[in-house]
Amino acid sequence: MEQKGAPVGRRVILGVLGLGAAGVALGSRVQGGLDTVLSEVSSKDPTGVTGLLPGGGGFRFYSVSASIPHRGESDYQLKVSGLVDKTATYSLADLRALPQTKLVRDVQCVTGWRVPKTPFEGVRLSHLLDLAGVRDEATAVRFTCFDGAYSESLTLKQARRADVIVALKMDDKAVTTAHGGPVRLYVAPMYFYKSAKWLSGIEVTKAVEPGYWEHYGYDVDAWVGRSNGRSDDAT
Repeated sequence: MEQKGAPVGRRVILGVLGLGAAGVALGSRVQGGLDTVLSEVSSKDPTGVTGLLPGGGGFRFYSVSASIPHRGESDYQLKVSGLVDKTATYSLADLRALPQTKLVRDVQCVTGWRVPKTPFEGVRLSHLLDLAGVRDEATAVRFTCFDGAYSESLTLKQARRADVIVALKMDDKAVTTAHGGPVRLYVAPMYFYKSAKWLSGIEVTKAVEPGYWEHYGYDVDAWVGRSNGRSDDAT
């Protein structure tokens, strides 16, 4: 998942790599600060540097847009639409008021890195679909994001799994902007690129629409252990 951007200055690389090493050595408090630094670096100087660096807790940072966007308590909205009986728009407070589910699973990236036993907490996607009322002709769900670039899809059957959530927390804290917050999708049994960051839209559709990474040859069905992420090796 190569990112393109302007050349990155040597001081920027060495400085942020030093912060990454500090995060690994000193623990979660420094790593949480690293999330903030990476967000600021990417938004002020969109070089693509975040795709190259180790992040807090062993994560890597990827953005498919020129900078990392930000939404907060006052301006975040999640819209559920498409082939539903009732279109709905949720604020952060609305989502927090719904029943919450906590999952602790290994996060596996198609590029090879893995973060074991990572807690995610939020609303089951199936619950939001039930509240909206899915129409009979629907077979899939499409996800759009407020960065204006990222998108993903699941079949309706996949979307209704108990281990697919709209996540508001990660590592028992609010999902940071660098990790795709304030709300991201978490599809626990699939490679992490299916867990769309900066989630802003859930659209129920007639058919699966390939997402951002699928247009670059990645699997639409990206089950960990049954796919290596490339469409020519899908099972």
